[in-house]
Amino acid sequence: MASNRRTRKARRKTVEARRETEFHYRGHTLDELNALPMDELIELLPSRSRRKFKRGLPEEQKRFIEHVQNANGLVRTHYREAVVLPSFVGKEIAIHNGKEFQRITVQPEMIGHLLGEFALTRSSVKHTGPGVGATRSSKYMPLK
Repeated sequence: MASNRRTRKARRKTVEARRETEFHYRGHTLDELNALPMDELIELLPSRSRRKFKRGLPEEQKRFIEHVQNANGLVRTHYREAVVLPSFVGKEIAIHNGKEFQRITVQPEMIGHLLGEFALTRSSVKHTGPGVGATRSSKYMPLK
């Protein structure tokens, strides 16, 4: 029992140590990422995102990026395919999942991912017993 307690305590220390370290994305701190010009920042992103920026973004997405960078409050969007940039960190974005807007605060670990990855479109279904309007055969519940 004591060894189990010790391992939990050791794990907790490593997690706390990881939280205390400064965030790095591909060897750069968050301040360095924000200071980089867009061309150099694009080179650090994953290949799919890099290709999207090199081909050129549509005007709506360019406006969205500027809007998020200049916003102080909540930003609502349907652009699930927008790439999270370092300037988005700390901002609150409501992403549409097809039914409603899900509020997300952008964390440094989200850089390079798409916004849609953080607002899931499918939810798990939890079935209960037969309800109103069920047929006679489906109302049958065996006794155990």
